[in-house]
Parts: sequence; C-alpha cells; structure tokens
Amino acid sequence: MTQPDMNAIIEQAQRMQAELQKAQEEITASTVTGSAGNDLVKIVMDGGGRIQDVTIDPKVVDPEDVETLQDLIAGAFTDAHAKIAELAESKMGPLSQGFGNDGLTGLFG
Repeated sequence: MTQPDMNAIIEQAQRMQAELQKAQEEITASTVTGSAGNDLVKIVMDGGGRIQDVTIDPKVVDPEDVETLQDLIAGAFTDAHAKIAELAESKMGPLSQGFGNDGLTGLFG
C-alpha cells in the first residue's frame, strides 16, 4: 500500500476549508422571507437567523382574536427558518460530499 501524498491532502483540506468559509459567508449574507396565511404575515430573516423585518397585514389584526395572529407569526417564523435550513443545505451539501469516496478518504485508498 502506498503512502498518501501529504501535500495533496493538505492542499485539498485547504481548498475545502476555503469553499466552506465562502459558503458560510454566502449563507450569512443571504435573506429569506417566511410567510403564513397567504402572505398576511411575513418575516424576513438573515442567514444567521436574525429577524430583519416583520410585516403584518392590518386585516389580520383583530383584538378579539389575538391567537390567530400569534399562530400566523409563529408559522411565518417557522417558514423562514425552514428556508434558511434549505439554503444552508444547498450551499453546504455539495461540500460535505468532499469527505466521501471522492474526497479526503479517496486519497487513502
């Protein structure tokens, strides 16, 4: 069995680290909009999970039915959070494949 080229391993690890950092920066710089109730409530969230804006259509503001508004806000937040997870998977997923048979482990076998 031949020894792996350590320089090649280090170079590949550095490339993967740079790609990972770039993907993380892209995620952090991105924003998503979560919505509920046919866009009656919208939440804009950045890639770090911080809420940037909340929009509530006045027609859902009913002092007699605060519970529905609360549910819509929670739904919009959940939707925004799911979209960030999807964004992260789309940016980071391909990078995680680098640890499979074609990536670092491939240098040892």
